[in-house]
Amino acid sequence: MSEKRKKAAALRYDQKKDFAPRITATGKGLVADEILKTAKENNVPILEDPSLVELLAQLNINETIPEELYQAVAEVFSFVYHADKQMKD
Repeated sequence: MSEKRKKAAALRYDQKKDFAPRITATGKGLVADEILKTAKENNVPILEDPSLVELLAQLNINETIPEELYQAVAEVFSFVYHADKQMKD
């Protein structure tokens, strides 16, 4: 039985430039490890959601997320906002 490879996705959202969040990186295995390592090194909050990552990993780099993922991604950004706020307090 093979071990399932770790997957990761990174998002960016700039209200001034973007209509919706964009995919900035996706990967599995060693690439996923690098995405997570870079996030940690830059104090970017990490949320583990395998189902969402599976969907995001199907998108292309720099592609905006589809409307059907807005709610799930909004919850991620809410998590990031609150995690970032706690780190600054």
